[in-house]
Amino acid sequence: MSGLVVPMIDRVSPSRRPPGRIAGYQKWRSLLFMHWPAPVDILRRLVPAELELDLYEDEAYLGVVPFEMEGVRPWWWPEACSLRFLETNLRTYVVCNGRPGIYFFSLEANSRLAVCGARAGWGLPYYYAAAKTTRTDDVIKYETRRPGNRPGHSVRYRIGNELGPSELGTVQHFFLERYLLFVERAGTVYSGQVHHAPYPAFDATILDVRDGLIAAAGFPPAVNPPKFAHYSSGVDVEVFPLATARVIENSGKTNRWADSDSRSRPDL
Repeated sequence: MSGLVVPMIDRVSPSRRPPGRIAGYQKWRSLLFMHWPAPVDILRRLVPAELELDLYEDEAYLGVVPFEMEGVRPWWWPEACSLRFLETNLRTYVVCNGRPGIYFFSLEANSRLAVCGARAGWGLPYYYAAAKTTRTDDVIKYETRRPGNRPGHSVRYRIGNELGPSELGTVQHFFLERYLLFVERAGTVYSGQVHHAPYPAFDATILDVRDGLIAAAGFPPAVNPPKFAHYSSGVDVEVFPLATARVIENSGKTNRWADSDSRSRPDL
């Protein structure tokens, strides 16, 4: 299968609130979106074959996104008892049945309860990591590292100018406005959807970055600063249950997919 973009990608409807019950709530805060170009041949080996790669101007990207999570809870859990932790994810961009989304190579959190819940309920590659963030004047520092001196990530950055609404077709919209994730579990691909207002977006200036997550996932190390960097103060998020996806046709280089009517039951 090639890494070509699937025609007729619907980049609008995933941003609309889906019907059905909510699985949980989250608040994403102080998000830094860093993006490096990625070799398509390596991505194609590491991303499930049932997902097409989503390219921007014929180039694939890896994103490292460190941020703060607040108010994380299933729908039935009191907000006063919700979780708060730091998270860092390593991701790329894919398309399934014309719908753009995210494929995660790794996610890290400094909450063992959150890691266990996400692994069991969603099948996502979460890992526990020690993490901290500090802010001095207008400079933010974020650090994360798994136990045992394993690969980590550290970055210092400064928030830049406000960018305004993310316009369809811009690189800002391509990276930030993603409402679907895709995950493979026991030979089946599932999709998960979130709903939130569009990100309030800003430029970001990377002052220093040291990344070990990209190389740990099987890619060449990120020795240069990211090609793109954006910041958002955050959004309040509704999380919906995973939906089973199944192959309905496989012909050459194009896979057509549809969500089944049945929904899996894992909650946050």
